[in-house]
Amino acid sequence: MGEENKTDIYSVEIHGAEDAVTPPNDEKKNKYRNLKKKLQKKKDKKDDNLKQELEIDDHKLSLAELEEKYGTDLKSGLTSTKAAEILARDGPNRLTPPKGTPEIIKFLRQMVGGFSLLLWAGAILCWIAYIIQYAQDNTVARDNLYLGIVLAGVVILTGCFAYFQEARSTNIMASFNNMVPQQALVIRDGEKKEIPADQLVTGDIVEIKGGDRCPADLRILSSQGCKVDNSCLTGESEPQSRSNEFTHDNPLETKNIAFYSTTCLEGIATAIVINTGDQTVIGRIASLASGVSNEKTPIAIEIEHFVHIVAGFAISVGILFFIIAVSIGYRILDSIIFLIGIIVANVPEGLLATVTVCLSLTAKRMAKKNCLVKNLEAVETLGSTSIICSDKTGTLTQNRMTVAHLWFDQEIHAADTSENQEDQSFDQSSGTWIALSRIVALCNRAEFKPGQEDLPIMRRIVVGDASETALLKFAEVILGDVMGIRSRNRKIVEVPFNSTNKYQLSIHDTEDPNDKRFLLVMKGAPERILDRCSTIMIGGKERPLDDEMKESFQTAYMQLGSLGERVLGFCHYYLPEDEFPESYPFDVDSMNFPTDGLCFVGLLSMIDPPRSTVPDAVSKCRSAGIKVIMVTGDHPITAKAIAKSVGIISAGSETVSDIAERLKIPIEKANKRDAKAAVVNGMELKDMTSEELDDILKYHSEIVFARTSPQQKLIIVEGCQRQGAVVAVTGDGVNDSPALKKADIGVAMGITGSDAAKNAADMILLDDNFASIVTGVEEGRLIFDNLKKCIAYTLTKNIAELCPFLIYIIASCPLPIGTITILFIDLGTDIIPSISLAYEKAESDIMNRKPRRKLQDRLVNANLAIYSYAHIGIIQSVGAFLCYFTVLAQQGYLPSRAVNIRVYWENVNDHELEDSYGQEWTYRQRQLLEWACYTAFFISIVIEQLADLIIRKTRRNSLFTQGLLRNKALLIGLASQIAIASFLSYCPGMAEALHFVPLRVQYWFVATPYAILIWVYDEVRKLICRRHPGSWYEQNMFY
Repeated sequence: MGEENKTDIYSVEIHGAEDAVTPPNDEKKNKYRNLKKKLQKKKDKKDDNLKQELEIDDHKLSLAELEEKYGTDLKSGLTSTKAAEILARDGPNRLTPPKGTPEIIKFLRQMVGGFSLLLWAGAILCWIAYIIQYAQDNTVARDNLYLGIVLAGVVILTGCFAYFQEARSTNIMASFNNMVPQQALVIRDGEKKEIPADQLVTGDIVEIKGGDRCPADLRILSSQGCKVDNSCLTGESEPQSRSNEFTHDNPLETKNIAFYSTTCLEGIATAIVINTGDQTVIGRIASLASGVSNEKTPIAIEIEHFVHIVAGFAISVGILFFIIAVSIGYRILDSIIFLIGIIVANVPEGLLATVTVCLSLTAKRMAKKNCLVKNLEAVETLGSTSIICSDKTGTLTQNRMTVAHLWFDQEIHAADTSENQEDQSFDQSSGTWIALSRIVALCNRAEFKPGQEDLPIMRRIVVGDASETALLKFAEVILGDVMGIRSRNRKIVEVPFNSTNKYQLSIHDTEDPNDKRFLLVMKGAPERILDRCSTIMIGGKERPLDDEMKESFQTAYMQLGSLGERVLGFCHYYLPEDEFPESYPFDVDSMNFPTDGLCFVGLLSMIDPPRSTVPDAVSKCRSAGIKVIMVTGDHPITAKAIAKSVGIISAGSETVSDIAERLKIPIEKANKRDAKAAVVNGMELKDMTSEELDDILKYHSEIVFARTSPQQKLIIVEGCQRQGAVVAVTGDGVNDSPALKKADIGVAMGITGSDAAKNAADMILLDDNFASIVTGVEEGRLIFDNLKKCIAYTLTKNIAELCPFLIYIIASCPLPIGTITILFIDLGTDIIPSISLAYEKAESDIMNRKPRRKLQDRLVNANLAIYSYAHIGIIQSVGAFLCYFTVLAQQGYLPSRAVNIRVYWENVNDHELEDSYGQEWTYRQRQLLEWACYTAFFISIVIEQLADLIIRKTRRNSLFTQGLLRNKALLIGLASQIAIASFLSYCPGMAEALHFVPLRVQYWFVATPYAILIWVYDEVRKLICRRHPGSWYEQNMFY
């Protein structure tokens, strides 16, 4: 890069210089007017540039042009001086880490995010109220001071809990750095040197061999049998051969480019470094991943929405009664105290802890089902998901090549592609199969690692590439002891596979003591193998390879190829004993043995097969209204075949090309809207506008994106999000990490997943099984329903806690319940019951309903708030006030006397206040009676909350249908309420400490009729909703 690009070197732009936007002279005067807008515009442009495809032309250049471009010598390499200059200009060959978020900032975010702000506001208001009261009277009770401290404590404790639950490294770059090779073999000053990989520069000549990681992006100059594993970039499980041939315009497809951090599996290669550090393909993906901002989770949006509702309601009611208090003659300072008390009474202090614990419990439950949740809020996000963009390799498939079909005796046979491959049901009695199986076992360089005899065949580790591993395991399952077969048929000579010949050949002794002939076995590209054959084996006997046989071969080859399978041809030839005696000196250089006139035996096709649980999982997703989109770097034919086999493209669905083929018309004339399915190639996607992509996503219900780059995966996710969808992305490779981070929820594979993918994701599938996502969706939907029930339960008593302050102000009667007493409802008796609702089972099959709509199906909607506040809340308030007035009346203060007595009641110097019967009460006696009222009001709310908890088990079903005893945690919750209330009422010393006094037993039953009324009222509501679905009543009463 030139000097002018230096400001952009760490942003890794394709067109770095274009970002150096210099305003024209006439704009310089207004330099700071729209600074924020310009910075945002520039950031968006940088993001867009990162999303563009990599523009490399080095694979098209001749060797002479490469020398000229990089100022190097392909034989002697760079000079040390020149290398030092380039290193100073471009920087070291390593990835630039982004600015990390300090742990203290992460911790503070937990303290002030969403719901916490409401509690902080309540705590501060309490302290303000206490300061005002203390300024007027320094003997005032410290209730507000303690309440503020408790609220602050709740926020700090739940914040710490959430922080430690989510404590994880979010530095995506650390995992990319783990992939960087430590040393590189370079030619400089005409000498081979081993230098630290971060000292490499563009123009360096390097050598790589099997087992090495590529130290930079390389253009291959020469190679011998070089194969690389590109699966982390493209998703292809098959090793890719590398040579100096320019084979494709796309740099990701051509054979003469090897990429930074990909592994060289075998062979050797000499190459020139064309990109280092952040300029490499991996560097761009790293920049893309670390530059992608995390989206706010749906549950975070819902909690924010809930906070707005509660805060809005509390402030509105507070201001209203502030005005009423002032207008009926209260002093301004007293009115402010009332205002604060009303606002604080509306704050559901225990809800933050409840939500955090409920999400944690669900996260633990999901971990048992192989879904490890890194971000607590992601628990619910999966339940809201409407589109899953799934990677193919390793997620939908088993991530191992497997023999899928065989063709011999002019018939296609299906092999067992399940995880254990034990049910091989094709006919194995034919002589042709015996010959084919022998070739499969012998013409194969793969070997099992020793000492694995006790392991199942499919779990054994193999030294060899993916295709040969598949053939070895296939042969081992059917034949048994392949290594023994090889030892009995000793290999004499071998010609390894190369990209020129496209075949692999070996010559063997045979184990038949009566047959002294050598056996030549060969496998390779089917058309190349067929060209070398003059006969074909049918039923164990050789026949001439005529046109009819060739046509039969061609039909089978095309049929297997159309399934997206990799097809190999197999042939053999017994070398005549008189021409090739036992002592014959075979020479692979001069090829002094026949490679034509062979006998064609059959075809085997291989594929990375789908996991057995995936079709059912995809079907469940479809019934749950979730669209599953395959996004893979693999070939479109393979991708389409897998999509059809797992149900992403359902039976009978046609793509545009299928329609054109059926109608025998050019593809351009086929109506795209008639196609239910779409298979989109990355090259097509590259030239699409956002509107064209939106059109595909909107009008096709079954979509496969193939040959996609990391940038395109990100663009696809953004396209889905533009549709208003909640997007889950699954992936395992480095190339998936930007999309995983951009998605509403990223799901990485735990076994095959790269560190980069795991760090970028919100959830990790420990068993790499797509079917586990369906479990996650179910749990996510259930927790959303149960959080609704928790919130409805928690909000109900807010009215019963608020009304005492309103009556206290308006009727000027003794305070029915104190702030500390309210606190023991919110943080004492109500916590365990509300958490117990997280264990509630689903009312119906939640996987048969559509995903919730983000802006319509809210966690807290108007129906829930109105029903909790205005229906059940009012019933609770009436019951609690009945108990309050009953206590006062039985002690001598009838309701008529209790009204307008507040000023005298609270006068500490008045020790002769008369009740309705003329009895005189001292201030201390009145204080104890007031605390008895607090306790009675508290007990009434607890009794009514028992009924409220029971009705919240269901929102539509009758309790008789759901069953009261199924949720054991809820029974514990009911018992805990009674136990805590009894302890607070009857424990000695509670009167002075917390203003609770022992209560007569009969007062516990005053509110019982209202508890029964709550249950009956709600059962009637549910019955009408069930009987009249879609009616006005249901629309307004179902929450």
